[in-house]
Amino acid sequence: MFSKLYNEFGKKAEWLQAAECGYHFINAYCFDEKGHMYFRVTRDGKPLVNRRYFFSEAFAIMGYVEYYLATGDEQVRKRALDLFRLYHYYFTTPGCFPPKVNPATRKNKGHNIVMVTVNVCQYLRRIDDNPLYDRLIRECIHTILTEFVKEDEHALLETVGPNGERVHSPEGRLINPGHTMETCWFLMQEAIYRKDAALMEKAIEINRWALERGWDSEMGGIFYFQDVENKPVLSLEWDMKLLWPQCEALISLLYAYLYTGDESCMEWFDRITDYIFRYFSDEGHPEWFGHLHRDGTPISNIKGSDWKGPYHNVRAFMLICQLLDQLSNGERLAF
Repeated sequence: MFSKLYNEFGKKAEWLQAAECGYHFINAYCFDEKGHMYFRVTRDGKPLVNRRYFFSEAFAIMGYVEYYLATGDEQVRKRALDLFRLYHYYFTTPGCFPPKVNPATRKNKGHNIVMVTVNVCQYLRRIDDNPLYDRLIRECIHTILTEFVKEDEHALLETVGPNGERVHSPEGRLINPGHTMETCWFLMQEAIYRKDAALMEKAIEINRWALERGWDSEMGGIFYFQDVENKPVLSLEWDMKLLWPQCEALISLLYAYLYTGDESCMEWFDRITDYIFRYFSDEGHPEWFGHLHRDGTPISNIKGSDWKGPYHNVRAFMLICQLLDQLSNGERLAF
């Protein structure tokens, strides 16, 4: 976050100092003896939680890339590429971590690691010309569009079977609208990079499905989870309103508007912006509430947690500023 601010919003020394502090803390305390990253450590760096996933590696790679772009330090670049080699090994090697669900009973495939791999490779492509990144992006997008996207149901599912088949269980019916819209703007960025109109139009279509399914027409805001068959959702927090899905929606809508000029995108943008400022802002205090009840009342006054940090919300506001600048300058996407 601080490296990106330094790179794109002004060369402020305090931002680079904060980035340097985070860089050294990660390197000193956030890897176990096997090189796997902890999910959570204490304030003074003692290990607490080591999960069966490798999302921490994904976010660290992105941070390393931005910090390298800020400093030009080749050691930082080397760390990014070395960590990606480990990430790639995890991504392509089944059984690196104990499965969450017994694979002898049900072999599920998750959307989340596929979509974040697209974004990780998009970052690395900025500092390295290895053709592996483009190949992985193509493979992941193909997987998303042919296995997780269900055209007949107008949905991008979070979980499918090993060959993309529908899993007839609560997990197999689950839609995460915010996750879908985050994936969509990753795809939109890739479409811009490739000048691929078909990919752009498909991402905009999937984004529209997620908005229509996810928006709470009675109380406003985007639901956390939905069931593709409108059955009860197993997760009890399904009707909560979290800040991050609203943020992902705003980014995707601006990209869609830049390409299509469709005013309905800006109508949605204004509707969601109004909701965010009405319910997530804490009058007289900095930062945003992260978790609301369905009716928009805060669940707690906590402003930061394991699931509310700079990844979604600060990233969103940085991108929104840049995209709105493009619009105000009369720029449009055409390819």
